[in-house]
Amino acid sequence: MKVALEGVSPAQVVWSRLVLGALTLGLFVAARRDRLPRRLRVWGHMTVLALSFCVVPFLLFSWAQQHVTSGLASIYNATTPIMTAVMAWAVFRVERLKPVQIAGILVGVAGVMVIIAPWQGLDLSQSLLAQLAILGATACYGFSLAYMRRFVADSGMSALVFSFVNIGIAAVIMLALTPLVAATPVRVDLWIVLSLLALGCAGTGVAYIWNQNVLRAWGPTRTSTVTYITPVVGVALGIVLLGERLHWNEPAGAVLVFLGILLAQDRLRPRRRRRADAA
Repeated sequence: MKVALEGVSPAQVVWSRLVLGALTLGLFVAARRDRLPRRLRVWGHMTVLALSFCVVPFLLFSWAQQHVTSGLASIYNATTPIMTAVMAWAVFRVERLKPVQIAGILVGVAGVMVIIAPWQGLDLSQSLLAQLAILGATACYGFSLAYMRRFVADSGMSALVFSFVNIGIAAVIMLALTPLVAATPVRVDLWIVLSLLALGCAGTGVAYIWNQNVLRAWGPTRTSTVTYITPVVGVALGIVLLGERLHWNEPAGAVLVFLGILLAQDRLRPRRRRRADAA
């Protein structure tokens, strides 16, 4: 995404990744001849998810990446499990949290505050606004994962069909906004094209099928733990390929975020005790 933003606007990045993702998923659906949902209620829920899981967070992330490093963005992305736990527990009531999990959420919030570094002064610069935008995007992801479990789990759609409908509706929304999106000049080279193809076909197409399979097997909170690997990859690629610098408070805050995630997932207790409590 960081490379793509060197030649196209944030909205154009989102337009490209959603359209390419929808086309990729559409080919899979056509090859398997899967049926699309027929109930109007399902399409209504999928429209909500198209906005909350795709359009809004994608726009927030794309805009924010202009003002923060890719490594910092990936660290913030790791707060998704905490956001999911809060939404699944407090908003949709699809999961129950134990005291240790609530403590984990608070530890994760403390980690976010360390990353924001309020002692440096909160002057509402674009960097701070960008960090808040990323947190808003992860909140959208948390909302969406819990919303799926609450309203769409019994829809009967396969992971492939769900992903296609979700990305497809989001792509239609962005296509409707094409006159606004196309107003910004575009500078395209080979690396930008390859970045958009990777982001759309792989990152927004194929990856969403896998994500839906995991969601159905693990539930919303555990599924969101796939973001564990994001900071490691994001920081490493940012330093090696983009020459980004890492400030001390970013990995320190990331450690607190990871600790909060482990607590929120109730992962620090022996497995036998967790099973006994569940029983």
